[in-house]
Amino acid sequence: MTAKLNARGDVAVLVPAAGAGLRLGPGGPKALRPLAGEPLLVHAVRRVAASPSVRLIVVAAPAAEVEAVRALLTPVAPVTVVAGGAERQESVALALAAVPPEIGIVLVHDAARALTPPAVIEAVAAAVRAGRPAVIPVLPVVDTIKEVTADEVVLGTVDRAVLRSVQTPQGFQHSVLAAAHAAAADPLTDDAGLVEKAGIEVACVPGSELAMKITRPLDLILAEALLAHPQ
Repeated sequence: MTAKLNARGDVAVLVPAAGAGLRLGPGGPKALRPLAGEPLLVHAVRRVAASPSVRLIVVAAPAAEVEAVRALLTPVAPVTVVAGGAERQESVALALAAVPPEIGIVLVHDAARALTPPAVIEAVAAAVRAGRPAVIPVLPVVDTIKEVTADEVVLGTVDRAVLRSVQTPQGFQHSVLAAAHAAAADPLTDDAGLVEKAGIEVACVPGSELAMKITRPLDLILAEALLAHPQ
């Protein structure tokens, strides 16, 4: 059964949460690792649910954890939980299949970006609503970037003025995302990349430093500090 969050909303948010997260160290699935006493997934879903445009949240959980994830999230927000796949792209496709066709805007959001402000979610949704087929939140690249050879010899310096660091949620017209996944031949970790390969324009909106991706143990420490001292 589809769980509705806000009957007046026009956005579905897909949260692929079946990954192991090996870079975070030993333990269970990354989305279920604790952050300040609660799983990353709980933090992420809570912020998604706080976005007024969101009508439906679909979480792709580890196949063995579907009931546990459903029980975990029931006190947080109404969600639809499906079994995810072995790869992120498969999990997104399985979550997308649970979105009814009348919801025209679909966002894909990483559970690992657990502190993403609702304002970023709203900005992405608004840009798709305004007619963009695909939208990503981005930040300017602040480090100097070098292009190197396979044996780590510098070839040159990349102009960082034209580079952006990509975050989530990534937003799409429902039909655009569905077509991109249907046509996908090679697995990608980025849904906007699938759309790019189809020749469809991807627009950018400003992201947030709070939307950092929690990938390594050090990221957990930083995220806990941010929660303890909100900006």
